[in-house]
Amino acid sequence: MARTVVVAADAPSVRAEIIAVVGEPDTEIVEVSRGTEVAPAVAEHHPDLVVVDLQMGNMGAMAVCLELHLEESYGNLPAVPVLMLLDRRADVFLAKRSAAEGFLVKPLDPIRIRRATTALLAGGTYHDESFQPVPVLVPAPAPGG
Repeated sequence: MARTVVVAADAPSVRAEIIAVVGEPDTEIVEVSRGTEVAPAVAEHHPDLVVVDLQMGNMGAMAVCLELHLEESYGNLPAVPVLMLLDRRADVFLAKRSAAEGFLVKPLDPIRIRRATTALLAGGTYHDESFQPVPVLVPAPAPGG
């Protein structure tokens, strides 16, 4: 089944990482490097999914997500799920606040990217709860010390 995915990130390495996972022969990938380019890409290509990096120049993922949902509510753009790529666990509230259908916390890995994109393309949601902070180990005091 042919599908279209818009990948928005100002870092070519982030775009390449997403494209390596979702770029299949039946998938058209539309790459944009600025948040302001996402809505026009959605209007032109009617994608099945938008993947957007949290921090991009002067219009990051939160603003992009809010704009897409607002324009959809006006009937100006088709409904499209948004997968937000977050820099850290503390940014989860931004994804939830902007009503993103899915989010992943960096560092990214192909398995989680595949799970998230599959869920969103199937009409579901994906909230990356697998990321756990690394515990800080404090050495026990030396005996007699």
